[in-house]
Amino acid sequence: MNRINKIIESSIKVFKDCTLRNGAIVAANSAKSYFPDGAKNYRFVWLRDASFVCLAARILGIDIHEKFFDWCQNVEGWKETGLYFEKYNIRGKKARHNFQPDQNGMLLITLWDYIKTSKPNVKKYEQIIIKTAEGLCDIWGKDHFKIVTQDLWEERFCFPDFKENFTYSLGACSRGLYCAHDLIPNERWQRVADKMKHLILSQPGDFFYRSFGMISDRSIDSSLLGLVWPFGIVGAKEPRMVNTVNIIESKLRKNWGIYRYENDLYDGWMYKGKIQRNKGAGYWSLLNFWMSIYYIEKGDKDKAFIYYKKIIDDHSSVCFIPEQIFDNTYQISVLPLAWSHAMFIIASEKFGLI
Repeated sequence: MNRINKIIESSIKVFKDCTLRNGAIVAANSAKSYFPDGAKNYRFVWLRDASFVCLAARILGIDIHEKFFDWCQNVEGWKETGLYFEKYNIRGKKARHNFQPDQNGMLLITLWDYIKTSKPNVKKYEQIIIKTAEGLCDIWGKDHFKIVTQDLWEERFCFPDFKENFTYSLGACSRGLYCAHDLIPNERWQRVADKMKHLILSQPGDFFYRSFGMISDRSIDSSLLGLVWPFGIVGAKEPRMVNTVNIIESKLRKNWGIYRYENDLYDGWMYKGKIQRNKGAGYWSLLNFWMSIYYIEKGDKDKAFIYYKKIIDDHSSVCFIPEQIFDNTYQISVLPLAWSHAMFIIASEKFGLI
């Protein structure tokens, strides 16, 4: 318990260090002296990471939300399209131009969480809710996005001519649109959210998989845990979800550490700050916490705690939590990763430890 309390304190420091004066929330503050040499520069804003940080910061009572929401409304291109793209530099300029729809959904989920728990005037956030929800609906076709989309891991694309969808991305957008509708009722948003959810549940087979359409990728991916939490598309005990988790555990678990997907090479380790090494991934701290959240939702706290404790026991670097943990002493991870700390805080609250 003492170590858990120390990591909670470290999480507060990480969140504050990653929140900049202008409201930007970076994935990792590589400008800090504790950031390891050789790790990739993550001093950019991914709305996904920042949204999970906001969910955790609300649990801890850290006031970073409103400045972040203000920052979001001033990033490059959003006022014209209502869409958020891959990542931004700290002043709001696009650092990459790929479209990852899940980030838009996660922002709406985070707005809903903040407004429902902190009770600010909804009118204050009306513009960002409406514009982001409308932006998603504007590019939604009958059964797919009308533009090329990228997955949350930034390694694959779905194409509109093949009517492809990433399962995780649709889950995020469906939940995000439901959240927007709950705050500002809008039949269009609810209708699109219903369609996205229906498409996920209509996947053929007895488990959920990475992407589907005219050409489907039936690979297993640990991000599918998001279908239970925070997206609420299916329950933790739903048979297809149980099958999905069983496959994740059989194919992506090693010594109780959870990996992203089979044959993952990304390690966040750079050669002289210029070339990505890609010598093989470690297991991801945030995925272990995500798995523990799944088992809490399922009602199996004993198994949930095994995944949770794995990170607590396997990494002791001044109570900072890395992106990845390797089975050797020479690969270097991004450390600390704000999203890892966010998932730790969320899991800790669900265990009743906060």
